[in-house]
Amino acid sequence: MIPGGQPNMQALLQQAQKMQQDLAAAQQELARTEVEGSAGGGLVTATVSGAGELRALVIDPKAVDPEDTETLADLVVAAVHNATEAAQEVQQRKLGPLAQGLGGGLPGLF
Repeated sequence: MIPGGQPNMQALLQQAQKMQQDLAAAQQELARTEVEGSAGGGLVTATVSGAGELRALVIDPKAVDPEDTETLADLVVAAVHNATEAAQEVQQRKLGPLAQGLGGGLPGLF
């Protein structure tokens, strides 16, 4: 603060730029991070990036029953959902402190 109670605009600008750089670095790290979710006792496993992008889906042949594709579809949805929840937890850990530094949540990230 400058005498008289006025904020130092240069210091505020530098702080905002650092926070922006930290946020960009955290987002890049999230894009590289992978988490897994599974369903059916491991019959279906989904791999999702920390940013929420589906990267891989592995289906055990035991899960494939031509007479019951609905169960397989349910397992796929459950595995992807499980992986997405894990990705959101990673986002909270990485971006949460940055969002608090910005004075609140970051819409669309959580």
